Amino acid sequence: MPRTIPFSPQLLDTHCIIDARTPLEFADDHLPGAINVPILTNAERVEIGTLYKQQGPQLARQRGLELTCHRFPSIVATIAEAAAGRPVLVYCWRGGLRSESIALLLEMSGLPVVKLQGGYKSFRQIVSSFFEAVSLPVQLVVLHGMTGSGKTEFLNQLPASDWTVIDLEGLARHRGSAFGSLGLGEQPPQKRFETLLWDAFRRAPLDRPIVVEGESKRIGRVTLPGNLHEVMASSTKIWCEVSVATRVKRLAAEYARQDYRGPMAEALERIKKKLGGEQYEELKQKLEAWDVEGLAQGLIEQYYDKLYYRVRKWEPEGTINLEEYTVAARELAAICTT
Repeated sequence: MPRTIPFSPQLLDTHCIIDARTPLEFADDHLPGAINVPILTNAERVEIGTLYKQQGPQLARQRGLELTCHRFPSIVATIAEAAAGRPVLVYCWRGGLRSESIALLLEMSGLPVVKLQGGYKSFRQIVSSFFEAVSLPVQLVVLHGMTGSGKTEFLNQLPASDWTVIDLEGLARHRGSAFGSLGLGEQPPQKRFETLLWDAFRRAPLDRPIVVEGESKRIGRVTLPGNLHEVMASSTKIWCEVSVATRVKRLAAEYARQDYRGPMAEALERIKKKLGGEQYEELKQKLEAWDVEGLAQGLIEQYYDKLYYRVRKWEPEGTINLEEYTVAARELAAICTT
C-alpha cells in the first residue's frame, strides 16, 4: 500500500505533485506546481456522487471502475513523464479513493509515490492558518502613492539580490482601480489567489526585506486574506512622490492600446455616477477621440486623486521620488537600512 504523509512545504520542491481531482476543482485552487491528472471528469464526479448517496458506496465504486479503468495506462504514462525521475505526491479532495487509486497504479508500475494525508483540504487549512495571523521573519516594506506613480514598474525592476518583491496586483490580475483589469485576464478565484500569495511568502529568502505595493482590502474581486491588510498597515510604509505630468505619461503609456478601447469605455461607464454627468461626457469624448493622455489627466484630476489617499491617517517612515527609478531605489535602500 502506498505510504500516506502529512503536508510539508518542502514536498513542493522535491516531489512531482499530482492533483487527481476534476478540472473544475483544480481550477478553483490547487497545490503550487501541481499537475492535474483527473481520474474522473467533472460530469463523472457528479454521477458517482449521486450514485453513492442514492445506492451506496459499492455500486458507486463499481461504476467508477467502469468509467476509468480504460484510462489507467494513460494516467501512469502521463505522470511518469511529468515526474522525470522524481518521487510523486498525489492528492485528491480529502485523501480518499481518487488519490488512493492513482497511488496504487503508480506503485504497481514501480514509480515511487506517496499520498497526501487529508488531501487538498489539509493543505487549504495550512494556507488559511498562515493568513489568520501573518507573522513574517523579515521586514515588510509597503509602497504607497497616487495612481500612475509607477509603483508596480518600480517594484519589478528592484534587484532580486536585495529585495523580495511580491506583486499583489500581478497575483490578483487587477490593478485595484477602475481600469485595473485591462490586459491582465480573468482574476483568479479567491482560494487560488491566497495559495499564490502563500507560496510567494513561502519562497521569500530570509536575508532581505519583502516589498509590496499598498492596496485596499479588496483588489478587484479578490480580498487580501486574514489579517494581511492590518499587518501591511503596521509595517514600514513608504510614500512615493512623482509629478502629475509623469503620472499622466505613465498611465497613457499603459492604456494606449487599441484593444483596450472597448473595456475602457465599459470601465468609464461603471464610474459614471462617481464622476458626474459633465465630467463623464468630457472623458468619454477624450476616449472616443483616442486622446489617451487627456483621458489619463482627466481621470487623475477628476477621479483617482479624489478617491485614493484623499485623507491619509498615517505618516510614512520615509519618502522616495519615483521620477527616476534608479535614484528611488537608492533612496528606498537608505530608508530601510537606517
